[in-house]
Amino acid sequence: MTSYLLERAWIDGAVHDEVLVVIGDGRFTTVETGAEAGGAERVPGLTLPGLANCHSHAFHRALRGRTQRERGTFWTWRDQMYAVAGRLDPDSYHALARATYREMLAAGITTVGEFHYLHHQPDGTPYDNPNAMGHALVAAARDTGMRITLLDTCYLSSGFGEPPTGVQVRYDDGSAAAWAERVAALDEPDGVVVGAAVHSVRAVPRDALPTVVETAAGRPLHAHLSEQVAENEACLAAYGVTPTRLLHDAGALGPRTSAVHATHLTDEDVALLGGARTWAGLCPTTERDLGDGIGPSRRLHEAGSRLTLGSDSHAVIDLFEEMRAVELDERLATRRRGHWTADELLVAATRHGHASLGVADAGTIAVGARADLVTLDLASPRTAGTGAGAETAVFAAVAEDVTRVVVDGRVVVRQGDRREIGRELAAAIEGVWA
Repeated sequence: MTSYLLERAWIDGAVHDEVLVVIGDGRFTTVETGAEAGGAERVPGLTLPGLANCHSHAFHRALRGRTQRERGTFWTWRDQMYAVAGRLDPDSYHALARATYREMLAAGITTVGEFHYLHHQPDGTPYDNPNAMGHALVAAARDTGMRITLLDTCYLSSGFGEPPTGVQVRYDDGSAAAWAERVAALDEPDGVVVGAAVHSVRAVPRDALPTVVETAAGRPLHAHLSEQVAENEACLAAYGVTPTRLLHDAGALGPRTSAVHATHLTDEDVALLGGARTWAGLCPTTERDLGDGIGPSRRLHEAGSRLTLGSDSHAVIDLFEEMRAVELDERLATRRRGHWTADELLVAATRHGHASLGVADAGTIAVGARADLVTLDLASPRTAGTGAGAETAVFAAVAEDVTRVVVDGRVVVRQGDRREIGRELAAAIEGVWA
């Protein structure tokens, strides 16, 4: 058994002082507020539950700082992303993902949802182990102590009936049935959840969607949805309906489904997503980096969707920035303040995020829950004097204010680890571009 006395902790929507937590077999056995230390180790700062990064493409981390010189759109950025996708093999993918997941852990992220579609060799031929690339991601997460939900992604078309071209052949299993057969061979050791994903309505033909939905039964199902106006227009031209309506008619929307981005939606789209209790997976730092637009986060919430967050392309890895960006983007779009409370955004980044990834027993500091703890420095130049409440975490703190991270009761990040993580990242990214 391990015990900590947390100076301050956010529990059930409120910040409490002097919180005693006792951990046994990776779970909280005691959570007591207003306690005395006794023999417990005292942990200064503000402690939160573990954060969940619900949408990650680990290999995009190699693009940070390299795509900012050129003007363009999402579609021109995509060409640069394809250049990285064409270079990776299982070994270099493992090294890059491992370093990226260590950066996430240092930012307080204890579970990652990895949207995985880089399946095969550069010419499209499967590896001897058809899941070699997925196994590389799982191994990278397990090496670092992070939990992973591997969202194995179906990708069959370059766009509404067009065959995959170029590096896209690495993504393509040839058919939804072949994709499902490969996914069925993936294991789920402790700390690993295998889910499914529809890359997009342009990449999965309408007649293939039911196979993906059936394969995902009882598991998380994620889909890029309406990130780009051009995709909406192409879907209307091909099928006569919006992407949301297409997924709805295929039975793909529901309480286990995450609509990633959900940026350009009609009123009917919002009603369909909310009525199905679909998770709304926003990635504000990527959406602004790529010029995608601002999604209707509050309207989706009011319709019945639940908010989750992801760092997607990893322009930055900072869930605190993602949280406040949801509110600040709403302010820009409406010219009004106060759409989301700090507590609501913390729920999105913790409990809701974990639930959407199939890890419903994490993301909260409560007896029986997985023992994840993320502690923030309350004396940094950003947090000092801010009141040390939920608003400090959401509207003042950044990833660098995280001083310690515990996952399943084990300390995985300590103050001073960032230099080593930076060196590992530099070496992994250099290996990609060499």
